[in-house]
This record gives sequence, structure tokens and C-alpha cells, in this order.
Amino acid sequence: MDLMVENLVAIDDKLSQRHIDLDPGGYFIIYLDRNAGLIYTKHFTNVIDDRGLAIDPETGKVIPARGKVERSHTTLFSGRTAKELCVKIFEETQPSPVTQLNHAAYLGREFVRAEVALVTEQEYVQD
Repeated sequence: MDLMVENLVAIDDKLSQRHIDLDPGGYFIIYLDRNAGLIYTKHFTNVIDDRGLAIDPETGKVIPARGKVERSHTTLFSGRTAKELCVKIFEETQPSPVTQLNHAAYLGREFVRAEVALVTEQEYVQD
């Protein structure tokens, strides 16, 4: 069983290193509020330039992939489960802030990871 888990982790780690095109609809920062028993995600808008970089539409500056960035989110979503968050973002919000299927799939995976971390009281770090 341990060998199978190690293989799955290796596959996941490798896939996390692949190139992905950024969603012109924006990006999400996911975090937990353990006291409230909620998963939160903040949606931020961006513009994708001709180099494929995310640009802050207010400042015109590149949004760095790492490090702290002071920006205001456009929408705050919360849910008790991954499914509840997905319904709020993909079904109830029109137009959806997610414009690419690969981004929707990524968010679904991350919301499940966040839900598992919330329920099992483990640390959650967004991929």
C-alpha cells in the first residue's frame, strides 16, 4: 500500500510542475477558517498579456507568482464543503469568474484537498 501511495504522490508532484496557461478570468486564493468550519476563497481579477503573464488591471504591473502581493479581491466565496463552493462559483455566479475548464478542474481538486484538511485537522497549503 505504501508503494502505491508513493507512486501517486510522485505522479501528483510531477504534474504540479507542468506549464499551465493562466485564466484571464482571474485567480483564487484558498484558505481555511477552522473556528467557523469553512473553506474560503478570494477571487482576484487579472489580465493576461501577450507573454502569458498575469497583470494587475489597476496598476498594469505583473503579478508575481511568489511572495506577498497587496491586492483587493473582487469576490469572497465560502462553503462548508468543496461541492458547496463549486456550486456557488460555477452555478450561482453568472458570469462565472472561471473561464477555462482546466482552471475549474484545478479549483475542484483544491477545494477537495481543503475540505479534507479541514475535516482531518491537517495543514492546507494551496498547490
